Amino acid sequence: MSLELDFYQMMIQPMRDELTSIGFQELRSPEEVDAVMAEKTGTTFVVVNSVCGCAGGIARPAVAMALRNDRRPDRLVTVFAGQDKEATARAREYFVGQPPSSPSFFLFKDGALVGVLHRSDIEGSTPERVSEKLVALFNEHCEPKTN
Repeated sequence: MSLELDFYQMMIQPMRDELTSIGFQELRSPEEVDAVMAEKTGTTFVVVNSVCGCAGGIARPAVAMALRNDRRPDRLVTVFAGQDKEATARAREYFVGQPPSSPSFFLFKDGALVGVLHRSDIEGSTPERVSEKLVALFNEHCEPKTN
C-alpha cells in the first residue's frame, strides 16, 4: 500500500508544482485555511486544484497566463481537492452558497467573495478563454502590481 501511495503522490506532485512554482501557497490543513482567510484586507485568490485531466489541464495554465496581468490578487493560495481533504472542506466553508466544484477559482476582496469560476466554466474551454475570464475579475477587483 505504501508503494502505491508514494506512486500516487509522485503523480500528483507536478500538478501541485504548477501552482506553487508561480507563487501559490498550498494550504494543507484547516488551520492554514483559516489563517489566510482571516486576512480581510486586499484580495485573496483561492484555487481548488484537481487531478481532473481535462479541466485541471486547462485551469492551471489559465491561472499562469492570467497572473501575467498587471492587476493580480494580493494573496495566491490553493487547496487540492481529493488530496488535502480537510483543508479543502474548510476552504469550501468560505465559499458560501457555492456548490463543491474542482477545479475552481474564488476571488475574495476585503473578505467578501466577489468572483467565482466553477469547473463548468473551465471544462470544454481553452486556457486562453479561462485566462480572459480571470483577467476580467482581476481588473475589476485587484490593484495594479508593479513587480
